[in-house]
Amino acid sequence: MIELDGVPELIDPVMVAAFEGWNDAGDAASTAVAHLDREWKGEVFAALDAEDYYDFQVNRPTVWLDGGVRKITWPTTRLSVVRVGGDKPRDLVLVRGIEPSMRWRSFCNEILGFAHELGVEMVVVLGALLGDTPHTRPVPVSGVTSDADLARTMDLEETRYEGPTGIVGILQEACTHAGVPAVSLWAAVPHYVSQPPNPKATLALLNRLEDLLGLRIPLGELPEDARAWQVGVDQLASEDSEVAEYVQTLEEARDTAELPEASGEAIAREFERYLRRRDPGPGPGQPSGGHATESGEATYLRDTSSGRTRPPKPVRPETGPGPVSGPGTGRPGGPGTGRPTPGGPDERAAGGEPEQPSGDGPDEDTDNGPDGPDSPSRD
Repeated sequence: MIELDGVPELIDPVMVAAFEGWNDAGDAASTAVAHLDREWKGEVFAALDAEDYYDFQVNRPTVWLDGGVRKITWPTTRLSVVRVGGDKPRDLVLVRGIEPSMRWRSFCNEILGFAHELGVEMVVVLGALLGDTPHTRPVPVSGVTSDADLARTMDLEETRYEGPTGIVGILQEACTHAGVPAVSLWAAVPHYVSQPPNPKATLALLNRLEDLLGLRIPLGELPEDARAWQVGVDQLASEDSEVAEYVQTLEEARDTAELPEASGEAIAREFERYLRRRDPGPGPGQPSGGHATESGEATYLRDTSSGRTRPPKPVRPETGPGPVSGPGTGRPGGPGTGRPTPGGPDERAAGGEPEQPSGDGPDEDTDNGPDGPDSPSRD
């Protein structure tokens, strides 16, 4: 039984979810939801029981000191609410956690139970995958859905993927069967510089979410971080002739494949985003995040478990143009994960997903691998 006594009535709520792990190359998706939670001061109102869904030998709890007192943080999935102020305020229900180890159907049913009780109108799941995309070009972000009407009205792709999937694919299909409109947004991360963080991919996901929901998202230092990240990768690529040649090959393939992107529709999207950013945002007295009582006190606890990190300098490739993963990160494609990394245009990115089509990224429901789209270089 889901009880939400501490949550006020929401305004046109949309659920935005992301999960660390297989669906989250470069931590781009989970960082995007963490950014929304931080910028709009999200208030946690629920956390799923960790013992129901996680294998603690895979996702271990962490011990930390709070004023000399040892405490334990368990891997779980938390839900928070933020209110987006402005002329037409609305609420976002943010779901952020780790891909569960077990009981995926029960996990999705519990998430949908919250969505139903809160009156969620649509679910947007963010993901990131490894692909043959150059770091020097805009990050490809695709929107996919299983709803034909939604695909037509919101300019999305209908998913046609067949094969292994992750929690993003399972949650999207669970929403479809429950009659809840659902969309997945996927960012393609260069496989040769896959270690987190990737602020450029995070920024691309937030921009696409803005377009989808018609919101103005405060970006903070993300644009600066994205530029610093790209400069760092540029420097590393310039120091290795093989990597530089490989990046140039990807650039040529991408530019050829995406000539249609210089269309009136693409220009219009950029102009609409520019106009949103010119808006002054919430005025004095308007809520910019979270929910409060008349006295100004929050009605539920604040989540302080997340923190912002600046991007480290990317790890230099050791084997030429092949993929690079940070040692000991435990991230997709990294050493010790048990997952293969792409070695070239004939291999499937991020653990054996279908090849990417030329275009803007995944045309299917993907999970940083099995649902991954074809790379622009594989036409």
